[in-house]
Amino acid sequence: MSSAITCQQFCRGVTAYIRAHYRHSQLPQLASHPEDRLTASAVVFSRLQREVWLIGDCQCLIGGQLYDNPKPYEEELARMRSAEIHRLIAEGIATEEQLLADDTARPTIIPRMIETMHRQNVDYAVIDGFPIPFAHVRTVTLDFQPWEIVLASDGYPRLCPTLAESEAYIDHLRLSDPLCYQEFLATKGFYTGNSSFDDRSYIRFQV
Repeated sequence: MSSAITCQQFCRGVTAYIRAHYRHSQLPQLASHPEDRLTASAVVFSRLQREVWLIGDCQCLIGGQLYDNPKPYEEELARMRSAEIHRLIAEGIATEEQLLADDTARPTIIPRMIETMHRQNVDYAVIDGFPIPFAHVRTVTLDFQPWEIVLASDGYPRLCPTLAESEAYIDHLRLSDPLCYQEFLATKGFYTGNSSFDDRSYIRFQV
C-alpha cells in the first residue's frame, strides 16, 4: 500500500483483500454467519498521516498513555465464564487443574460468543472482508513533537512501556490466576502447555 494511504483507504483496501479470498458462492453464507469469516484486528501507525489506527480489539501506548478499542461484549463473556468456573469449583465438579486441562466452562459461553459475532462490523470493527464501519475505528492523531509508541495485540492484559514489563505481568498471571477468572477475567486461560492465554504482538519505536 502507498505510504500516503488514509485510514479509510486502508480499511477499504484490506477489506477488498480479504474478500478476494472468498468464493462468490460463499458470500451469502458469510453474510449471515460472520463466525465463519476470516477475521483479524490491526493497529497501524501512519508516519505521513501522523495517526495511529485501531481496527478491532488492539491497543497502543503513546507517550505512556493507553488507547484501546475492545470488543463491546468481551467483558460480559469473561464474566460469564468466570461465574461458571466459580460454580464448578464450589460444587466440587472440577478443580483448577482439571479445568486447565479441559476448560468445560468455555463451551458455556460459545453460543453467546457466536451471537455477538453477528454484530461485528455493526457494533464494532474488524477486518473480515465486509465493510468496516469507520465510526468504530479509533484514530489517534499525533502532533510533531517526539513520541514513543507501543503497538500491541490484546494478548497483553497490562500493556507496559517495555516488552519485559508486559511479559512479566503475563508471567505473574500464569502463576496467580492461570484460569483467568479471578484477578484478570478472560474468555480463556493458560491451558496446560501454553505460555499465554492469547496471541501476543508487541512493537515499540520512537517518532
